[in-house]
Amino acid sequence: MTGCRLAIGAAVALAIAGTAAGAQDATPFIAGVRPGERPATAPVVTDYPKDGPWYAQALSGVVEPYPYSLRFLEDQGGWFTPFTKPGMTGPYDIRGWH
Repeated sequence: MTGCRLAIGAAVALAIAGTAAGAQDATPFIAGVRPGERPATAPVVTDYPKDGPWYAQALSGVVEPYPYSLRFLEDQGGWFTPFTKPGMTGPYDIRGWH
């Protein structure tokens, strides 16, 4: 039993040492040092298709004719917007999402 524990401990120590050695090869990105810069390997959204179901969900609870102020949905990308998510309940739920 003691030999098994020793072997497991040695394997864990080698795994940790191997990952630490590999991490020293590349300069890590530290968030907050240069907040205006993204790492070169950061993912980039190049296209965000909005189909009929997306518009149906975004405009649910709004009656036609749609106000001109909702034209921002045409420029809406993949970022978060509270307009397309349910908000408060009760008397504040004017779109009937709850």
